[in-house]
Amino acid sequence: MKAVLYYRGSLSSCNYDCPYCPFGKTKDSAATLAKDREGLETFVRWVAEQGAAGHRLSIFFNPYGEGLTHRWYREALITLSHLEHVDKVAIQTNLSARLDFTAELNPAKAAFWATYHPGQVSEERFLAQCMSVYRQGIPFSVGSVGVRGAFPAIASLRAALPEDVYLWVNAYKDKPDYYTAEDISFLSGIDPHFQINAMDYDSLGASCNAGSNVFYVQGPGLVKRCYKDRAVIGNLYRDGLEGLAAERSCRMKVCDCYIGYIHMPELGLEQIYGSGLLERIPYGAGRTE
Repeated sequence: MKAVLYYRGSLSSCNYDCPYCPFGKTKDSAATLAKDREGLETFVRWVAEQGAAGHRLSIFFNPYGEGLTHRWYREALITLSHLEHVDKVAIQTNLSARLDFTAELNPAKAAFWATYHPGQVSEERFLAQCMSVYRQGIPFSVGSVGVRGAFPAIASLRAALPEDVYLWVNAYKDKPDYYTAEDISFLSGIDPHFQINAMDYDSLGASCNAGSNVFYVQGPGLVKRCYKDRAVIGNLYRDGLEGLAAERSCRMKVCDCYIGYIHMPELGLEQIYGSGLLERIPYGAGRTE
């Protein structure tokens, strides 16, 4: 079976203090960090065993917080990137951690979804981190939340990044009708796919790969079809992929987040992103071809 696994453990701490994020400047207890490490190591061992069962897996880590500041996430990326039956391993990160470990990654399989947070880090520092990844030949995309106050910083970063690094903009949707026509034109000039993210997609009852070959795994092995659907469909370690997989239509009224709607077949977004779908790198960018 070919499957995509999103993994989120117990981690909920971050070294940044973004006003739009509920996890800014939080600190996990030693017990929570130990629980997160144990859960991740269990998951990595399970993934390593799946090659013998004939499964091919793509893994995306999207923790509540910053994972790369913790050694067990760096070790997980290294280990998984060298497994033959793992096609892709990627992580959502603010790139604030030391990146010397990237020399141990398999650049043919590892990738980064890097987020830029103006006000939390200087452009100079963030750009230096991006270039460190770039020189390693590891595919990555860079993105930021498209709040108006960040427009100048986003445009400046776009000008500073290599042309073949894709910079995406997440539409700010907390306020209705937030963008003017001029705003949309400006952001589309930076991110040619901005209007895909600016939309909300009617999804109730729609076909989706979530729950069929895409699964959202939580630390102890609990599995949901989608990160926004709270219903638990099974346990990864008890049921296995075969026991979890089933055609399941969406139970949510709308899908408004990239990591959700990319798995709606009717949108055909693999035609835009190809093998870079998980880490948000479209064809012709990020040196994935």
